[in-house]
Amino acid sequence: MPSDPELEIINQRKIRELQTRTEEKSGGTPVILSDKEFDNFIANPNPSVVDFWAEWCAPCRVMHPVIERLANKYAGKVAFGKLDVDESQVAASKYGIFSIPTFMIFKGGKVVDKVVGAVGEQGLEKVLMKHL
Repeated sequence: MPSDPELEIINQRKIRELQTRTEEKSGGTPVILSDKEFDNFIANPNPSVVDFWAEWCAPCRVMHPVIERLANKYAGKVAFGKLDVDESQVAASKYGIFSIPTFMIFKGGKVVDKVVGAVGEQGLEKVLMKHL
């Protein structure tokens, strides 16, 4: 399906608004990502955590509230995004996502760390702390 330029502009504006709100500490909310906005999202110089997940994945669903809590806790310091690997296969393939959930931490568009599996809040936070 061809991309609608006006819709793309709206999507990019919404991503920037969500990132700005997170940076202003107005409450953290994970950004729902697709292949189109993925590169812009991870380009942030602050750490960005991307949750690679799928609807059918039970461990992924277990980690959803963990991501919500961490996004709220680290609002203004870390941007959190969620990428459905079934709907956005380009980014998942580019980063070699074979197991889900996978959490990748980016800084300035580069991968700095990776966690695979439902490791719980403490497990994910421990890895994240190394990059703050």
